[in-house]
Amino acid sequence: MSSLIETRLECNNSIKINFDGGDLSSDTGLFLIKEFVHKIGFEKVIMDNFKTNDPATFRYHKDTENLLQEIYQTISGYFQDDDADELTHDPVFNAILGKDALASQPTMSRFFNRMDRDTLEQYQKIHKIMREKIYSMETPENMLFDIDSTLFATYGSQEGNGFNYHYSQYGYHPLLCYDGLTGDLLKAELRDGTVYTSNGSVDFMEPLLLEYMNKYPDTKVYLRGDSGFAVPELFSLLEHNGCSYSIRLKANNILYKEAAHITDELNDLTENNKVDYAVCYGEFYYQAGSWKYPRRVVVKAEKPIGQMLYMYTFIVTNMDLSPESLVRFYCNRGCMENFIKESKNGFDFDSMSSQSKLINSNRLQISMLAYNLVNWFKRLVLPAKMRKLQIDTIRLKLIKIASRVVRSARYTIFKLCSSCPYKAEFYETLENIRNLNLQPKLE
Repeated sequence: MSSLIETRLECNNSIKINFDGGDLSSDTGLFLIKEFVHKIGFEKVIMDNFKTNDPATFRYHKDTENLLQEIYQTISGYFQDDDADELTHDPVFNAILGKDALASQPTMSRFFNRMDRDTLEQYQKIHKIMREKIYSMETPENMLFDIDSTLFATYGSQEGNGFNYHYSQYGYHPLLCYDGLTGDLLKAELRDGTVYTSNGSVDFMEPLLLEYMNKYPDTKVYLRGDSGFAVPELFSLLEHNGCSYSIRLKANNILYKEAAHITDELNDLTENNKVDYAVCYGEFYYQAGSWKYPRRVVVKAEKPIGQMLYMYTFIVTNMDLSPESLVRFYCNRGCMENFIKESKNGFDFDSMSSQSKLINSNRLQISMLAYNLVNWFKRLVLPAKMRKLQIDTIRLKLIKIASRVVRSARYTIFKLCSSCPYKAEFYETLENIRNLNLQPKLE
């Protein structure tokens, strides 16, 4: 008989602790994600559309299982490769993946190293299929493309990293496009750290525009971007594909001259009060040297509180909103910064751990899948009062629930913590998943 090691607490001699509680797990709420994934057919999409160029004829841990394992680990907050070893015999992960033991860290590393350009294309196809499935429940009336770039910091000799002067740091400079209305990440592309913001933006956006034009012709599409995307090639792409846009322009002397009448209006408004805040809006048509024809530019001129100098915001657009409404529409793109922060902090988007840029690009797509699964989960099945929560809070309240495993001849029962304060929300989420009305796959 093995001896049981117990530790007595000095703060209370009547309390003893040991690690003989039985078959336990701290991530039982992950079954909600599993049930949701099963309901929307995500696992079947992975099985049908993902395969690495693996020369081996047999592997105990298949590519699709490794991919699903990485997605579930990311959703649960286990970002490090070594976490796979610590979770090897976790009963929840084993039950979700239908395995006796998870793939180890070396196995997962070999899996990542097998990913290439073919798997990158497979991820794009998977993203597209899953959007189609989600939209089959309710096709969006409006699609708001919020396009931006960010920095993924690097601390080694990763291929393609470089010093980005805008961020004053070494790293990659990826392109990201979110749906500004729902937070869904529509596309992500890893780029070298030294490229300019708009580099490749036309090729990046064109497939998305064509997808929505062809598959969702009744959906109105809009795009917002900062001054880094103010290039005529992107304007032409959007105009020829029926996309309304508002993109900021960098201020220059010509724009200041064109806005002189607005400056005069602001001067008159502040003539007797140089302390309080004041603002004026206006518009004019402007043609830069690289443009083939003039475009509408909306301007906001404002005098901050206690300052004498004016601040200007110039936005080029093909929309017919009033100048004030157009500026407000553009400024709402600040929500995208929250989406990027959630992606980095909650799903480890910016962890570029491989020396290979191609492998890092593939891992970014895995994080994107995990992010979107949770975003759909929040929007479609979480109780209304929990839909605006960040992933860290969702993990704390719904995923990190302790349970004890009891096995019988016919069933495996996970007995969840009796004192869980979010028991009602757990059952409501489960009921919402069962009530999802997913339409048959569109051909």
